[in-house]
Amino acid sequence: MTGVQTCALPIYYTLLQIVEAEATGGDVLSKLLVANVVLNRVKDSHFPNTISEVVWERVDGSAQFSPTADGRISSCEITDSTVEAVDLALEGEDNSQGALFFVARDSASPGNVQWFDTALVRLFAYGGHEYYTFREYCE
Repeated sequence: MTGVQTCALPIYYTLLQIVEAEATGGDVLSKLLVANVVLNRVKDSHFPNTISEVVWERVDGSAQFSPTADGRISSCEITDSTVEAVDLALEGEDNSQGALFFVARDSASPGNVQWFDTALVRLFAYGGHEYYTFREYCE
């Protein structure tokens, strides 16, 4: 692991892990956007109010972030670009347009993609992810 000590604050480390697992190989902006979604959820009343609870949330038995279900969150190596992105997000940089969800359409199950397409509003795409919010937030 580069750039971060293993004794880092658990909440900070959880955010680093989910960002790295979701955006491995992405640029700083890709990683910043993932961090922004987590932080946007913390602030939104539809979701839990801590980073750890957001990251590990399950709805009807389904993980909200696939790396918590498939184990990638525990096996990724935190890179310097992830540390940079998470630090920027925690300092207030937000390029997410208020996104609360994202999906990598090419690797997601068709059922999940269909839910995104029918239940949410697409805001934009970047770095292999599409970003969404609730319909009522756009009306």
